[in-house]
Amino acid sequence: MPFNQGAMKMRAAFAGLGFVVLSVAGCTPGADPIAPATDPEGPVVPPKAYALALPTLFPTAPAQPADNPLTEPGVALGRQLFYETALSGNSTISCASCHQQARAFTDGLARSQGVSQARTPRSSMSLANLLWEPRLTWDGAATTLENQARIPIENPVEMHQSLAAGVARLQRVAAYPPLFRAAFGSSTVTEANVLKALAQFERTLISSNSPFDRYRRGDRTALSSFELQGFILFTTHPNGTLRGGNCGDCHSGELQTNHTFSNNGLDANPADLGLGLQTGRPTDNGKFRVPSLRNTALTAPYMHDGRFATLEQVVDHYNEHVALNSPNIDPLLLNTTNDPRQQSFTLDLTATEKAQIVAFMRTLTDLPFINDPRFARP
Repeated sequence: MPFNQGAMKMRAAFAGLGFVVLSVAGCTPGADPIAPATDPEGPVVPPKAYALALPTLFPTAPAQPADNPLTEPGVALGRQLFYETALSGNSTISCASCHQQARAFTDGLARSQGVSQARTPRSSMSLANLLWEPRLTWDGAATTLENQARIPIENPVEMHQSLAAGVARLQRVAAYPPLFRAAFGSSTVTEANVLKALAQFERTLISSNSPFDRYRRGDRTALSSFELQGFILFTTHPNGTLRGGNCGDCHSGELQTNHTFSNNGLDANPADLGLGLQTGRPTDNGKFRVPSLRNTALTAPYMHDGRFATLEQVVDHYNEHVALNSPNIDPLLLNTTNDPRQQSFTLDLTATEKAQIVAFMRTLTDLPFINDPRFARP
């Protein structure tokens, strides 16, 4: 009997202890699966939307990615990353090395130079007004700014570093985790958020304040009579009766591009297949993205391989040196003539007409854009 009474007392004691343990466990913070988790860094503040001013005469802006809206901290972070050399393998170059604001975000080289001083196959394209571009790079390798940014970072001839390695380096820089948290709600640096931030900044690079823009907005003193005659020649498709330079067929509208890919007769046998490298279609060989001519006086040398040093040489090409037997040549170059006796391509521009066209193209230079502090190195 004493043994049984002792056993009963022990069972009662353990039962009481179990109740206490369970009660304590039930009160432990975080044990309730329904209770919200607490961010150890404090509450996340939703980022403020970025107020992007769109030019009145420009086309309607296309819809932007739903998962990457423009925000003030996102654009600020993208600007910081645009000038960040830690994204390159040896920390010597950044996006801004090949896209310099003073040159309308080009670099003045025929072929860009990467981390090892090696030359890339092509020249750097201007980054102005990319908000409206449906495909990017000379050969259309990217369809969004988010996926385009990865290409130069990981290209062994350009920045030569995996984005994953770049992310790890940024995570160790004390300034970056707070910037990522402000932009995306987390201090953890990720590949996706690096690309999103760069894309946000690049979408704000809008150029719309050249003399040509002022003329289009009603300031008839913005262009001289010589420049205005160049504008008329630039936009006129010559047909044997009307004289023109045939430039506006491809470089059209406020954005100065038709957003297509074209073979403009540079070579009879193109060494660089351009768009054909991406599509695999022989009919795309030798075609390259039609670049905007905005700020073109600042973006020399010209063409995908920088073969022309001056705008005068570019006009000379179209006037005198188009390789008419180039495969896939743009038909717009073949049904053009300023000579009523000719039924096929010949511009036959005079020296004065050439100079007028070049004078007009120089009016596309947007000095406020290349001096805007919002786009400069932080």
